[in-house]
Amino acid sequence: MDILACPSDDHAPLRPGTPSDPAADVLTCTLCGRGFPVVDGIPVLLLDEAIPPADSPTPSAAGD
Repeated sequence: MDILACPSDDHAPLRPGTPSDPAADVLTCTLCGRGFPVVDGIPVLLLDEAIPPADSPTPSAAGD
């Protein structure tokens, strides 16, 4: 865990779990809040596979 970092440009450390579920199979960036799933014990540190932070705005269908 000491050497794992977010793959985004800031390279912040990761912590296990999420703020709402510390036991989740996810590593969460301490800076940007993205979650990276852990599949079969292996963290998937791909930005395309990251779970957006819970407080990030989601696009609404009302503007379509």
